[in-house]
Amino acid sequence: MYNWEQRSSLGSMIKIMISREKKYQNQTTITKHEQKAQKMQVKVHYISLVKSYTNKSQDEFTFPNNILLSELLDKIAETYGKQFTTEVYDPAKKEMKATFVAMVNGVLMNQLRGTNTPLKDGDSIILMSLMTGG
Repeated sequence: MYNWEQRSSLGSMIKIMISREKKYQNQTTITKHEQKAQKMQVKVHYISLVKSYTNKSQDEFTFPNNILLSELLDKIAETYGKQFTTEVYDPAKKEMKATFVAMVNGVLMNQLRGTNTPLKDGDSIILMSLMTGG
């Protein structure tokens, strides 16, 4: 004979196990999604005089989450030191020197929010002097 109480009890246990498994899968998916969304990478191109201060034409930087342009410039200043901070960007004032400019995805930073411009994954930043000789 089949015991109906055991069957309903077994069915309840299976439903609970399935429910817990779905809950775990959802948490795992959210965690992976959050980790993916938090990590960002930007590419920086150095043109004209800026290139001579960094001795590179470009860099890629990875950050754990979204940042402002000033935070990227702080990182670049930390990486390239005194010549960069003296000529291109002042980290203490969070501003570019008068003869230099940054572009975010082809738009001048002053047309955005200046050094407070938020950056997102995949952005392309150009650092260059306003005037170059010919």
